[in-house]
Amino acid sequence: MVAHLQLHSKIRIQNIVTSFSFESPLDLSRIRKAFRKECFFDTLNDRRYTFRVVALRSKRPRCTFLIYHTGKIVCTGSKTLEKAERSDKYLLGQFQKAGITAQLKTKAKIQNIVATTALKKPIDIEELLTRMQKRKQIHVTYEPDQFAAAIIKFLLNHDKEATILMFGSGKLVCVGLTDLEQVRSAIRTIETLYGRNYL
Repeated sequence: MVAHLQLHSKIRIQNIVTSFSFESPLDLSRIRKAFRKECFFDTLNDRRYTFRVVALRSKRPRCTFLIYHTGKIVCTGSKTLEKAERSDKYLLGQFQKAGITAQLKTKAKIQNIVATTALKKPIDIEELLTRMQKRKQIHVTYEPDQFAAAIIKFLLNHDKEATILMFGSGKLVCVGLTDLEQVRSAIRTIETLYGRNYL
């Protein structure tokens, strides 16, 4: 029998993805030259790619910026909401220090939060999923030969889909949400559903 599922650790943010934009176009060649140490990838002279992008890695704060010629920016690696929400101002400040003229067009917007937590005990995924198959509001995929975790998807507030990766060790990974309260709600849903069934 599967025990009541209880969290052993707090919810930890592992990665926050944000996007924002500058007025286009951006001079990627100049950006690459100005940030030689930070630049670890670009497609400026590679004909295999149809898009032009420069990737910069920042140490403080620790994050990565994908900078497109169109002015679009994608930032990954932030582990706090504060740093993620200020990623646009940080990059603008770096451009200004390097003498690069740029003007923000849109503010940083969170696109995805990756958060983890853990249950107190390992779980029997196959037994759990066998009993959960009757719940139509929850979609579960589990193919242990291809991926060690069960992929659980369900709707939050009828408009936002949450995705939880559940490992046999008890580790839970929540992806696809854009607000920390949504992440907490998704984790609580897992606790409530499984806890109620297997108490």
